[in-house]
Amino acid sequence: MRVLNGLEELQAAVGEHLGYSDWIEIDQTRIDQFAEATGDHQWIHVDQEKAKAGPFGSTIAHGYLTLSLIPMLVWQIYTVEGTKMGVNYGANKVRFPSPVPVGSRVRAGVELVSVTPGGGGQQVVARVTIEREGGDKPACVAETVSVVVF
Repeated sequence: MRVLNGLEELQAAVGEHLGYSDWIEIDQTRIDQFAEATGDHQWIHVDQEKAKAGPFGSTIAHGYLTLSLIPMLVWQIYTVEGTKMGVNYGANKVRFPSPVPVGSRVRAGVELVSVTPGGGGQQVVARVTIEREGGDKPACVAETVSVVVF
């Protein structure tokens, strides 16, 4: 866990890769729970028998499930001390270059892109890359925007 103390250290870290999260396994229970929460019951996610004969050979995680793991994974990578609060502000770009088959393990890496005044605090833009263990392409690449208030 990288600890950045205050705005100056946060700004000084722009352009740096801040590290990696732990690996987590994407099991069918997590996929099914995401399907229930979002109402996205497409067969490639939830029908294990049909998915075996499908294009991926098994069920796969929803792209938005992979995206939704970003807060949990990023909190393992770095924190900024001395803040009053931080909120998600959005994303500039999100892509899903490769699927996440059930049983895969994924982790995130973070590169700090920019820190600029805005949104009532400091807008922090980070490039988060979620990789699948053994995969040749990332599962998700997202440029996230947060607002941090000191």
